[in-house]
Amino acid sequence: MFKSLFNWKVLLNLLVAIGVFVGLVWLTFRWLEYHTNHGQEIPVPNVVNKTVHEAIKILDDTGLEYEVDSSKYDPKFRPFQVLQVFPSPGSRVKDGRTVRLKVNPKTWAAIALPDVINKYSGLAFQRLEQVGLKVGDTIYEPSIQKDAVLRVLFKGVEVKPKTKLPRFSIVDVVIGSGPMRNIAIPNVVGLTVKEAKALILRSKFEPGVVEFEDGGKDESDIVYYQDPGAGDVRDQGMQIDLWASKRTPAELRDKIDQLNSVYRMKVDTALPPVRYEEVAVEPAHIEEPAAPKKETSKPEPTKSETQKSTTVKPTTSTDDKTKTTGSNNKGTAQQPAEKPKAKKVIIQ
Repeated sequence: MFKSLFNWKVLLNLLVAIGVFVGLVWLTFRWLEYHTNHGQEIPVPNVVNKTVHEAIKILDDTGLEYEVDSSKYDPKFRPFQVLQVFPSPGSRVKDGRTVRLKVNPKTWAAIALPDVINKYSGLAFQRLEQVGLKVGDTIYEPSIQKDAVLRVLFKGVEVKPKTKLPRFSIVDVVIGSGPMRNIAIPNVVGLTVKEAKALILRSKFEPGVVEFEDGGKDESDIVYYQDPGAGDVRDQGMQIDLWASKRTPAELRDKIDQLNSVYRMKVDTALPPVRYEEVAVEPAHIEEPAAPKKETSKPEPTKSETQKSTTVKPTTSTDDKTKTTGSNNKGTAQQPAEKPKAKKVIIQ
C-alpha cells in the first residue's frame, strides 16, 4: 500500500494538479487587478461653487462618474451652483467611481396639492399654507355644503388633489355659501335617465330614487314621471325621484294618472272663489262688576246705653229699683275686663 503511494506516476499527477491550481489562482488575481485597476487611484477634483455643467465636464475628463442631487432649493446661492461634493475634494478614488454632486436647482421643487375638497375652509387654508401654497381669492358659491371647500383653482383652472404645483403658488378656493332657496324644478319628463340626471345636477338638485318599469337599470329608458313636479319650487339639494320606462309617456297615461292620485293633489276649480269681507265689529260693552256692599256694623252701645238696657225697667217701688241695681252690680263684678262697673242712672 505504501509502495503504491510513492509510485512515480502518482507523484507526477499530484505535482501537475498543484501546478494547475497555482496557475488558476495567479490568473484570477491578475484578472481582478486588471478589471479593478488595482493600485490606480484618481484624486477627486474640487468643483464646489462651479456650475453643474462645468463640474460634469471636469469629472468626465477625469474618468469619474457623477450623480446630481438637486432636491432642495436655497435662495442664497445661484441656480445650478455646486454646493457640495461627496467624496470630498482631494480624496483618492478608483477610476470610474461615482461622485455625488449637491446642486442648487433653478427654483423651488414642485409640491403636490393636498386633498382639501369637502373639508372645512379653516382647516383647508391651514393645510395649504403648511405645504407652501398661498390662498388668493375666496369665491363663494351656493351649495348645501356650507363653509366647505368645493374646488381649488390655479390660474383660473380647476386642479385636482395631488397635482404638482410650483412652491409658493397662489391658488383660489371656491367655498360653499349654503343652499339657494326657492328654485324652480326643471321638467325632465321625456328625457332619458342619463340626460335627466345631468339636467337635475345642473339645476343644483340631486337625483333621487329611479324606479324602472321593467326592474332593470338601463339609463337609456325614458322618464315618464317625476316627483316633485316641474315648476314646483324647492331648495337647492332637494332630491327628485324619477320613474322610467322603455315606453313613451303617452303610452303610460293610466300609470301617470295613478301616480298623480298619490303624489298630486287635485284642486276643484269649479267652485266659486271664497270672498273675504271685513266686517266692522263694535267693541262689546263690558259691565264692571258692582262693588261689594260694605256691611255697616252697628255702633257698639255706649256704657250709658248698656246701662239703660240692663237697668231701666218699669218699677212700682223704690226697693225693686234697688234690687235691680244691686243684681246688675253683682253681674258686673264677675267680669271686670269686659263690663266695667256701671253707675246707677235713674231715668225720669
